[in-house]
Amino acid sequence: MTTQAMIPAKSQRRHFKIGRFVIYFILIVFAVFYILPVYLIVLTGLKQYNSNLYAMWDLPPIISFADCTNPYFFCFDGFYAAWFGSQAVIGMGQAFMNSVTMTIPATILSTLLGSLNGYILAKWKFKYADIVFAFVLFGMFIPYQSILIPLILTLRSMGLYASLSGLVFVHVVYSIPIAGLIFRNYYATIPNEIIEASRIDGSNIFTIYRYIILPLSAPAFVVVLIWQFTNIWNDFIFAVTIVQNERMPMTVALNNIAGAFTVPWNVQMAAAFLTALPTLLVYVVLGRYFLRGLLAGSLKG
Repeated sequence: MTTQAMIPAKSQRRHFKIGRFVIYFILIVFAVFYILPVYLIVLTGLKQYNSNLYAMWDLPPIISFADCTNPYFFCFDGFYAAWFGSQAVIGMGQAFMNSVTMTIPATILSTLLGSLNGYILAKWKFKYADIVFAFVLFGMFIPYQSILIPLILTLRSMGLYASLSGLVFVHVVYSIPIAGLIFRNYYATIPNEIIEASRIDGSNIFTIYRYIILPLSAPAFVVVLIWQFTNIWNDFIFAVTIVQNERMPMTVALNNIAGAFTVPWNVQMAAAFLTALPTLLVYVVLGRYFLRGLLAGSLKG
């Protein structure tokens, strides 16, 4: 009986190992397929300009910081030209500072406002609260293209047009619906008994948020911060409409580089990689915390 019972167990373990191998193999294949564009961008950016598209997969075996005349060497001139730009095209270095100046304040402010809105809508029910929440969510479904003209007129009347401050203001306002939704759904999982007990002890709305809600909000804050940083950094339509010239962020500067007929492929690819690198690093470094925040219930409800 013992020997006969061991045979199915060994067979199950063998099938389990085979199934796991197949799953990992499929995942690796999809991962390689997904990474191929990034690999090609980096490879092209590290080469000299070559109009022969059939040679784009060629891998130079040696890295060189100086000898860019040899086609078998990696050449960093593409990244240098993309970062510092030229007289006709703004460099990605200046555009990077503009993106940082825009993204970090907009991300922090929109996350804090979303947390406060989610807290009020989830734990402090008032008359017509559900209607107010529906109107807040309605902002998520308005196409940005349809409000560009009134948006520009509003910013001009406020003195914020053609400035990074105006761009920060726009991103903060238009990020409130999605940030409020995520925080509201997360705060809905916190027991109401905790809030009621604090109110009985004399705590007001701000004290409860400061000492009870905020310490429990780390998973939701991680999700919203990463989400907002990615969306604001990758924004193009607001950036190209509101700011110009030396104030443009990286996405607009990348579009200007790619749209110039005299810019070689290696400079365009280097600029594209520099633009995507910050968000790539955010997900590589903080990706596991993002998944933990999702699994903690920040998108439930």
